[in-house]
Amino acid sequence: MSKTIIKNAHVISPDVDIENATIVIEGKKIKTVTTKKVSEKGAQTVVDVKGQYVMPGFIDVHTHGALTYDFCDADEQAVFKLAEAKLQEGVTSFLPTTLTVSTEELKVAAQNAKKYAEAGMPYSKIPGIHLEGPFINVKCCGAQNPAFVRKPAISEVKEISKIYPVKMISYAPETEGGAKFAKDCIKMGVVPSCGHTGAKLSELMPAYKNGLRHMTHFCNQMTPLHHREIGMVGAGFLIEDLNTEVICDKIHLCPDMLRLVFTRRNLAHVQVITDSLRCSHCKDGYAFTMGGLEVKLENGEARLVKGGNLAGSTLWMGIGLKNVHDVTGIPLKSLVRTTSWNQAIELGLGDELGKVEKGYTADLVVLNPRSWKTSAVFVDGEQRI
Repeated sequence: MSKTIIKNAHVISPDVDIENATIVIEGKKIKTVTTKKVSEKGAQTVVDVKGQYVMPGFIDVHTHGALTYDFCDADEQAVFKLAEAKLQEGVTSFLPTTLTVSTEELKVAAQNAKKYAEAGMPYSKIPGIHLEGPFINVKCCGAQNPAFVRKPAISEVKEISKIYPVKMISYAPETEGGAKFAKDCIKMGVVPSCGHTGAKLSELMPAYKNGLRHMTHFCNQMTPLHHREIGMVGAGFLIEDLNTEVICDKIHLCPDMLRLVFTRRNLAHVQVITDSLRCSHCKDGYAFTMGGLEVKLENGEARLVKGGNLAGSTLWMGIGLKNVHDVTGIPLKSLVRTTSWNQAIELGLGDELGKVEKGYTADLVVLNPRSWKTSAVFVDGEQRI
């Protein structure tokens, strides 16, 4: 069994902040995290991280693309390129996320995810896929193409999941059959999430009673808070166990809103996401289409050419964590669960992923505490960057 030692590590894990630590990895698992001296005898790999942060590998449950590729591209290399980009960001597991497109295109995306898995997942791991749409509210499309919006159909989800597991689906719970759809998803082991929705609180509750506990890109493309109808934003503050995705780029939510979310919500139910598009890792001026709609990247913001709606982000998970830390001052040992462990718990992997702790899978990211850039990444105990 291979043995790897990471020394001089500043370990940041949920409720843990340990400087000058040594992490011993045997095979895929963490054997020890200690501040005591450890013999390097028998270790095939010894990595001195020189005081840098070592955190649980990030888990991004909502990401569409990067490096000019989108998960919905017919090109089977798209998911490989997305996984490569995610690895560079310190993401060790992610749910490649679809757009509101045709059933045929969704099946092709699932088939491409399957090919990546069959190739051994050489970069980040993909436990399943996230369907963002097509069962959304046509009035809340944002950058999704309304031409492909349709009513919830669990039969379509099952067809796609036969090709590659669907782990999450964003949909509008107020649509016809929305409450039952949540129950059907739960039966399949799929996380139902309210997103691109015009629901009132009363329209959310039937789906909530049927198991819906997730909110897609909180505050974006959902009913805002109002003093006569608190909408989905109000629901996110009122109902504690709704797992709320947050795009922490300080664009989709302003710094004050980030401060409000992270200081008023239970951090056990907040998840940092990127919602990154194919323009992630690209320079300003890059133009592309998204679900048939034209988008352009300017000043780090991806917006529809027509109408100007935000289309997604170019955010990296580590920078999202830094942004929240900067605007809230919340200790990293409290915030770090929002980049990995919360996601792992919801996906049924909370006993395996999301902590730098004995017995957990050695999915780790090493971050430079000054630049917050990725210095090294370990997946299943193997150093891949």
